[in-house]
Amino acid sequence: MMGLDERKKKVLAAIVNDYVFTAEPVGSRTIARKYNLGVSPATIRNEMADLEELGYIEQPHTSAGRIPSNRGYRYYVDCLMERYCLTLQEREYIQERFAQKMNEIEDLINRSTNLLSLMAHQTAVILAPSVGRSTFHRIQLLLLEPTKALMVLVTNARAVEHQVLDIHPGITEHDLERVSRVLNSKLKGLALEQLRQDTFDEILSELSFHKKLAGTVLEVLEHLTSDYGGDNRVFLGGTLNILNQPEFKDIAKIKNLLAILEEGKVLRNLLEHPGNVGLNIRIGGENNHEGISGCSLVTSTYQLDGQLLGTVGLIGPTRMDYAKAISLVEFVAAALSRAIKQMI
Repeated sequence: MMGLDERKKKVLAAIVNDYVFTAEPVGSRTIARKYNLGVSPATIRNEMADLEELGYIEQPHTSAGRIPSNRGYRYYVDCLMERYCLTLQEREYIQERFAQKMNEIEDLINRSTNLLSLMAHQTAVILAPSVGRSTFHRIQLLLLEPTKALMVLVTNARAVEHQVLDIHPGITEHDLERVSRVLNSKLKGLALEQLRQDTFDEILSELSFHKKLAGTVLEVLEHLTSDYGGDNRVFLGGTLNILNQPEFKDIAKIKNLLAILEEGKVLRNLLEHPGNVGLNIRIGGENNHEGISGCSLVTSTYQLDGQLLGTVGLIGPTRMDYAKAISLVEFVAAALSRAIKQMI
């Protein structure tokens, strides 16, 4: 990316900052009046003409002012943006919300999504821990009625999966307890995605008396590693926040964006981007999906003991307050990592 001299950097930063907070194209007189760059509006106009020629700003059809291009936002984020530090009140508010006791990771993630969207005034997305990458913590089989049992699976990240199983009418609570004990002894600590046929064969051999029941349970466990089983569920909060932005007054844009937000597979692909370890910022067309090309995505990963669990993110217009979005996403991701560790 071509470097800019100091004056052009100041003019570009002024255009981005002003446009982010006003949503109105920025003119040279506005920059001269509000940002005290020490040069005349005429000089600023010349700098703006150069920035436009270089592709950092552009002119909307209906205005004499300029707005940042995607390239301009990228340069701003990479080279010009000042770090935003959350206030003590903001940090304490987030910490208080995470201090409230929750027993299941779904409740924790749901609360995190709502909290992030509320504080950022954008749409929050969180990719939940992959069932496949999670490790077994406990399996329990409970008798519901003579021909039905409930299988409850708890992972190391306290994700809970449950399913009702059809069983033989002769199966007792004692039988279910015995099968649960064997499953726990053989599977605890293993990752769902690492299940091997020899492990299944060993379990079926030890549970030969309940081979059909054990086979049913193992089939369900295999199923949980597939997309159908809910692998990498995406939690969404504050959808209306992004629709309230001036960029999305156009009905066609709203329909395209809503289609993306409702399509879990697309969101998962965006959040599972190969480069998406730690902080990641994708602006406009960098998201590689037409329906979200007018948006930016700020994400950060969360983990447990070094194991990547999922992704915390904000989706907003390219005209977003990147500095604050980054600080919020990183802080919530870190708080989520700590909260999950405390649940184990």
